[in-house]
Amino acid sequence: MTLTPAFSRRMRFVFHTLGLSCLGGAIFLQALVFADILQHGYFMAVEQNPAILGFEMALTVFAIIYFIYLYQRLMRQSSKR
Repeated sequence: MTLTPAFSRRMRFVFHTLGLSCLGGAIFLQALVFADILQHGYFMAVEQNPAILGFEMALTVFAIIYFIYLYQRLMRQSSKR
């Protein structure tokens, strides 16, 4: 059983969209954290809702996996040149 090229392209698009969104969100949150540290001298975040915390952890793991995937892909492309 093989995937059709259109489905494969669509899945790759969704994968990259979600991955880049996670990385962009991480960069934005880091900017907010650093701004709070500059204003107050410290940063404290507490999440009480376990569903939100679990979702954030899942997105973080996905972002790490996606970042590693991009890094390896770029390194392979640069070594072929």
